[in-house]
Amino acid sequence: MAHVDIVLNDARSFLSEQPEKLQEKVNQIHEMIHNKTGLGNDFLGWLDLPSNYDKDEFNRVLQAAERIRETSEVLVVIGIGGSYLGAKAGLEFLKVPFEEKTLEIVFAGHHMSGSYLKHLTSYLKDKSFSINVISKSGTTTEPAIAFRVLKDLLIAKVGEKEAKTRIYATTDKQRGALYTLSKAEGYEMFVIPDDVGGRFSVLTPVGLLPLAADGLDVKAMLKGAKDAEDRFSNPNLEENEAYLYAATRYLLYKQGYKIEMLVGYEPNLLFLNEWWKQLYGESEGKDHKGLFVASAGFSTDLHSLGQYIQDGERHLFETVIQVESTDQDTIIPETKDDLDQLNYLAGKTLSYVNKQALKGTMMAHKDGLVPNMLLSIPSFDSYTFGYLVYFFEKACAMSAYLIDVNPFNQPGVEAYKKNMFALLGKKGYENILK
Repeated sequence: MAHVDIVLNDARSFLSEQPEKLQEKVNQIHEMIHNKTGLGNDFLGWLDLPSNYDKDEFNRVLQAAERIRETSEVLVVIGIGGSYLGAKAGLEFLKVPFEEKTLEIVFAGHHMSGSYLKHLTSYLKDKSFSINVISKSGTTTEPAIAFRVLKDLLIAKVGEKEAKTRIYATTDKQRGALYTLSKAEGYEMFVIPDDVGGRFSVLTPVGLLPLAADGLDVKAMLKGAKDAEDRFSNPNLEENEAYLYAATRYLLYKQGYKIEMLVGYEPNLLFLNEWWKQLYGESEGKDHKGLFVASAGFSTDLHSLGQYIQDGERHLFETVIQVESTDQDTIIPETKDDLDQLNYLAGKTLSYVNKQALKGTMMAHKDGLVPNMLLSIPSFDSYTFGYLVYFFEKACAMSAYLIDVNPFNQPGVEAYKKNMFALLGKKGYENILK
């Protein structure tokens, strides 16, 4: 039985060809993925990761997470892109609003704001903290700068010897600047697998260490991902919801819909959206192809973007995530005067109202010629997060291969860096701007 259900009722009527007609092509790409014969096939380590992860390293992750909770009030996770978005998505997906925890997790190195980093260092001066620095190379500008600053602060607070026990490096298994430094200083190290790209690395130590440090059930995440791996090993579109999603968005793209919006009606989904945007933007956006991926949080953004979605240019479609149940709810009270004219809702739950908003919005957007896909998940729990991560990863590989691009490289990411390095005066880049 599907743990992520997909409903295409509000998309099929827009399609001149139904996704099931793509079954033969989907079969061919499925074989290419699983036989590792397609473009970028040396980065398919995520494919069987839920059933083939390093059990000994996973146990070390759990032990390190426990030590972090015992020794620190704050864990600073340093990374950018796939080195931070997956963990942040999981933390927010499973967050209980306003819950106080003994360990606070904050992020650094995901942008170049001097103000943010200065405020962070001031905040940490009175806190006991540990660092998890995540970088394949150790030379990526944003996290490398943050690590320099925060490492010096940690040493100043606790001394070099103690600092070494509070720095955890997630990096390459045998090379790179961070690997070399970690070996020399004796930091505990975790591996970013060679065959897993950053945006597919949530279920490696990249994401698992911060998530485990927060006390989340990472074993359940891997179980959810393993069950998704098993379900999506069959390419039949009647049984493979990930491929059905990929095939539908491909057909909409071929018919001129150039923007996909991932929409959620719960704030816990906002950073899942951010992770999803990197996953699909970096995987598909090359060779002048690919959907532009955007996101929205409804009903909030219905009061800002809603007008454009309803009546603007007809070049977008929506993928809506519906959460069947949440852990808590609010019953709407009755008032004597009914000045706000809401007594007709008295006794109903706010989640009920939220679901009617979702249904009503999908109906309105369909009437406004905006195709909609509905992804339904049962709840916010660790198992579902792991399952959903694998769902989007498997669909992403299929989606990129359908438009005939390499899902696992990102050649365009380096373009801005060359100009930045030249402007900063880095050796070897002197002639870039001439």
